[in-house]
This record gives sequence, C-alpha cells and structure tokens, in this order.
Amino acid sequence: MRPSPHHAHSARGLLGALLTSLVSLVALLTTASVAQADTTICQPFGTTTIQGRYVVQNNRWGTSATQCIAVTDSGFRITQADGSVPTNGAPKSYPSVYDGCHYTNCSPGTKLPAQLSTISSAPTSVSYSYVNDAAYNASYDIWLDPTPRTDGVNRTEIMIWFNKVGSIQPIGSPVGSASVAGREWQVWSGNNGSNDVLSFVAPSAITNWNFDVMDFARQAVSRGLAQNNWYLTSVQAGFEPWQNGAGLAVTSFSSTVNTGSSGDPGGPGGPTACKVAYATNVWQGGFTADVTVTVTGSSPVHGWNLAFTLPSGQRITQAWNANLSGASGAVTASNVAHNGEVAAGGQATFGFQGTSGSTFSKPSGFSLNGSACTTV
Repeated sequence: MRPSPHHAHSARGLLGALLTSLVSLVALLTTASVAQADTTICQPFGTTTIQGRYVVQNNRWGTSATQCIAVTDSGFRITQADGSVPTNGAPKSYPSVYDGCHYTNCSPGTKLPAQLSTISSAPTSVSYSYVNDAAYNASYDIWLDPTPRTDGVNRTEIMIWFNKVGSIQPIGSPVGSASVAGREWQVWSGNNGSNDVLSFVAPSAITNWNFDVMDFARQAVSRGLAQNNWYLTSVQAGFEPWQNGAGLAVTSFSSTVNTGSSGDPGGPGGPTACKVAYATNVWQGGFTADVTVTVTGSSPVHGWNLAFTLPSGQRITQAWNANLSGASGAVTASNVAHNGEVAAGGQATFGFQGTSGSTFSKPSGFSLNGSACTTV
C-alpha cells in the first residue's frame, strides 16, 4: 500500500529525525576521538602537562624553522622538525619532558628545587624511540644551582647521553671514563658560556633505563662542579636535534624525589655517625695520607662525600680509591664505583699523596655527608 501524502511526509520526517540523530552521534564520537587524540604543540616555547605531574615543552630556541611535537599521556613524539643547523654549534632545540622548574614554569606538585644534602634518593626512568635519518642526541639533563632558583640558567648542567647520531659531540673535551650507576661512560667537561656542563656519553645506544639521579649529582660534587648545599632544580628527558628529528620520541618518563632520612638514612645529607683515622707518612716537602672512614651509626651509607680542609702549604698531587674535588684548601673526597656502599659499622678507605711546606699538620676536622666525624 502506498502511503498517503500525509503519511509520506511523516515517514520523511521520521527518517530525517533519524538521520539528524545519526549525524549528532557521529559528531559526538568524532569530538570524543579528537579529545582523546594527541595534543600537538608547534609554538616555539609551548608547554602542556601530562599525568598531572610533568611538563612537556617544545622548547625550540636555536632555529626559526618549524618544530612540532605530539604529546601523549606518557611522553611526546616529534612530528615535524624542519631545517638544520651546523653540527659544530648549538642544536636547534631541546623538546623534553621534565620534573621541577624551568624558566619559572614548575611542574605540578614537584619537590624541586631541593637541596642535595636533603635528597636521599631520586629514582627515575625513561624510554626513548630513535630514528637514523637525523643528527641528534637523546639526553637526560640534570640541573644544579647554588640557590633554589626557578628561573633562568642554572650553574651546572649534567647531561646523560643515551644515544647520539651524526657528527656531534658534547660541550668541552673528554676527561676520561667513569662507572656510574652500574654503567660505563665517556666523560666530557666544559662550559658553554652560560653554565658548566658535565656529560656522560654511553658507548652504545640505551633505549630505556631506571637509575638514581643522585649517582650523577654526586659525580658533579666529586669533580668540583657542585656542592652538597646546592640545589637540584629539575630533571629532563628529551632530544637535541641538529638536523631533522621527526619521529624521535620519549615514550615514557617518571621521576621521584625522596627527601629526608626516611627510606635511605645513609644517603647524602642523612645523619651519619662516623669516625676518621688519618695516617700519614711525611718527608721533606711531601707526604702521603691513608684515610679510613668508619660508619659508627646504625644505618648504612649509600654513596659518601668526606669534606676536610688541608692546612696551608699542602697540595694533593694524586689520589687512589676516591674522586677528589679540590687539591688544596677545602677538599671533598667521594666514593668510586667499588666503595660507595658502606654497611653500618663498616669502613671505606682511600689515600692520596701531596706536597707540603716546611711544617706539617693534619686537617682539624672531617664531615661525612654533611655530618661531623670524630677523629682517631
């Protein structure tokens, strides 16, 4: 039966209503899909927050060419990286994700800046995804400063190069190798005109790693590029591209800063009861010192720094079983890879040789991780 004109109009109206509802549903689903899609940032210094605790930044400062990143809930991916700059100069940018404060922009709920002497541990993890048709490094940056500043450039930058592709190299020059956090690194040291830079370069690419930021902070202290009363202001994971870079990604990032003595009472700055024996062999114009540090408290020490002041006229010329910052006056000795863990009641030993003036005397006092020790 054919419908009457009235019924035909009703049928068309019903069909129209159904079509309108279907279009609305599609629009709703499309809107939901867009809302859940990656956030794209192309503004040179555009930022956003992920997980309610980290900041992701495009941070394009070395070129006027376009750079865009797609931000996910776990990290970011470079989607456009136009242009190139000479590989013997500064990179194009440092797109990154961070915990802490960067040019007044602090991540939500961060504990940073925090004084190194108050940090018992700072566990972190990062995963990278790489490309080959570019010149870049994958760098985890650790920023230290004498003050708890949240703006501008900090005094010391520690760079951990997880990977490098192309004819690029760190700031400064190579100063040897080191074992840090269970891995071997080539170490570079220099200054970029604004801050000191201490770089640890992996011999081969690392795609993901969990480690303690404080292991590298202690390296800076032991090399005279920071002090225990300085502040950790931010930790950042990202890339420095010189040429291209599209497809590079930080696929995951986490950072925790544990302060106080809970969980790691023997960490740097935690109350550490100790005693020091300082045995010397002295001759005209020179001496050797064998130092034994005993932990007399009930908590183990995880990484140590022993501070003391050499009397006037004395200068250290070589050392063993410790990294020394300073050769005269105020000196800090820190552990090397094999003697950083000291049990309660246990000992760490190191020594050094030096020159001296006409009269010889011993240091008047020692402090271990900021706590004064008794001398024997």
